[in-house]
Amino acid sequence: MDTTVSVTTVETVGPDTYAIRFDAPTGFSAEPGQFVRLGTEIDGEPVSRFYTLSSPTVDETVEVTVAIDPEDGGDFSQFLGDVDPGTALSLAGPYGDQHYDDESRTVILAGGPGVGPAVAIAERTVADGGEAAIVYRDGTPAHETRLSALRDAGVDVVLLGADEPLDAPVAAAVSGGDDEGVFVYGFADFVEDATAAIERGGGDPDAAKVENFG
Repeated sequence: MDTTVSVTTVETVGPDTYAIRFDAPTGFSAEPGQFVRLGTEIDGEPVSRFYTLSSPTVDETVEVTVAIDPEDGGDFSQFLGDVDPGTALSLAGPYGDQHYDDESRTVILAGGPGVGPAVAIAERTVADGGEAAIVYRDGTPAHETRLSALRDAGVDVVLLGADEPLDAPVAAAVSGGDDEGVFVYGFADFVEDATAAIERGGGDPDAAKVENFG
């Protein structure tokens, strides 16, 4: 789908991190863990970036979570950091097959902005009657309100500092059950650490659904 959407709300969900909701286009369907391309024009030039959905379902609106690097963020990320409700954006997608697919148990390993799809997948799993676990590594965590609500709903949420090892919490979270889906979302260094931790814990990293943010 290629269309134009309108921003409905912008919420600060962590340091330099924003949850941006926009109107869901008619006929738009997506699963948590898929991603879209959002775009605009800056100084007469088209700019766009891919963002993974952080909403567990598509209803009247859809959400993405945007982390802004104040020193090294791209033009479009900086634009989204200052975006106002009512702003029009181009949208294409959804893309990606590394998404929730009705697994009865989900384990989501998230680094940095990977927390967006992590909370979305866990919320959807719980809503569907399943079990979920999150291992989230970030020196400046985001979406703490949603993570707290997930804990209250019975989700095992482990929050790690930026340099803490993944091995023990990953080994504890990954059970290896027949209908367990393991997801990895984050930048390349986190993805490497997470898949290595899955393997050291006796899991199968090749079976994990991985989205590398680059």
